[in-house]
Amino acid sequence: MSAQEIRNYTMNFGPQHPAAHGVLRLVLEMDGETVVRADPHVGLLHRGTEKLAESKPFNQSIGYMDRLDYVSMMCNEHAYVRAIETLMGIQAPERAQYIRTMFDEITRILNHLMWVGSNALDLGAMAVFLYAFREREELMDCYEAVSGARMHATYYRPGGVYRDLPGKMPQYRESPWHKGNDLKRLNTWREGSMLDYLDAFTADFFKKVDEYEELLTNNRIWKQRTVGIGVVSPELAQQWGMTGVMLRGSGIAWDLRKKQPYAKYAEMDFDIPVGVGGDCYDRYLCRIEEMRQSNRIIQQCVKWLRANPGPVMVENFKVAPPKREAMKEDMEALIHHFKLFTEGYGVPAGETYAAVEAPKGEFGCYLVSDGANKPFRVHLRAPGFAHLSSMDAIVRGHMLADAVAVIGTYDLVFGEVDR
Repeated sequence: MSAQEIRNYTMNFGPQHPAAHGVLRLVLEMDGETVVRADPHVGLLHRGTEKLAESKPFNQSIGYMDRLDYVSMMCNEHAYVRAIETLMGIQAPERAQYIRTMFDEITRILNHLMWVGSNALDLGAMAVFLYAFREREELMDCYEAVSGARMHATYYRPGGVYRDLPGKMPQYRESPWHKGNDLKRLNTWREGSMLDYLDAFTADFFKKVDEYEELLTNNRIWKQRTVGIGVVSPELAQQWGMTGVMLRGSGIAWDLRKKQPYAKYAEMDFDIPVGVGGDCYDRYLCRIEEMRQSNRIIQQCVKWLRANPGPVMVENFKVAPPKREAMKEDMEALIHHFKLFTEGYGVPAGETYAAVEAPKGEFGCYLVSDGANKPFRVHLRAPGFAHLSSMDAIVRGHMLADAVAVIGTYDLVFGEVDR
């Protein structure tokens, strides 16, 4: 009998794979079903966001930030806007800071809902996806109510936010699909202002998170697919520059909201969930608990915003447009408006780095200005990029199916990886 040669098999995982979460091309060297080497190939999406930002006035790049990690839209804007504010030496009014804190947490819940739904789907659990998207739709309505867009809001501006929270939530209209009692049920929370709507949502949301846990946390198959898979030791997590849940899941309690508070996080009462084993299951539990903590923060912000009306934008017409009424009567205001929308504003020369605790980890913006009306250099520190770099170290020795679980738990979005 002739000796048969056994050799490793190299295969492409993605970029069209449903579990690749974007245009990830993973070149896997397989020994049977076991991964011997994993080589992530990035650059298939490359948008050139940083280069594009250098060719536009500062304000016109806020919308690009939304499109980086396109499920954590306002958190990305926050880092960019904070960088501009630092260089200009301006500070948003207190009410705007609370609104930003609230929307950062709404964004965190949106991101984690997307994650828990899609990750469960990757590992074969279909129902959770439908549950998570039910709540996601309700929060998307808040995005739409303040900015007019359901995803790419461009709501944060240097000096505050675009406008105050609406006094009335949009309601469902009668249609062949929604009428009578069904329509009344859909509009129950929407009778009052956005703050009333968020009150109703947050009161109900804790129960909803329990539902996701009921479907997954003690589910035998879910635990077999995630416990002991993709273990990241605390040392490894630090060596690879991991942040967010990837770091906290390994037992390191690092969260910028606590360690370097920004906006109004210093005033908030919330806990940082930390894992023990650093595996996929721990990271899942951390994200589930983070949703509950974000919900607590939103409740505190709603309470404060109800009691404290006030301006949401600085009264500095070099940065913020004057009111429409003023423009119609005051020549100065008209000139300010015209200059602001044709040229933008100059930012004092200098460099800064502003970071926020985005849902996926530390999202930072390194900004260099040479005094012109557009950035000299914008460099973005995307958490997903640092996490993806560690793929080989973590997947090695696992089965192919486990590689899917690890990619899922990384919570990758390629807009920020291939920025």
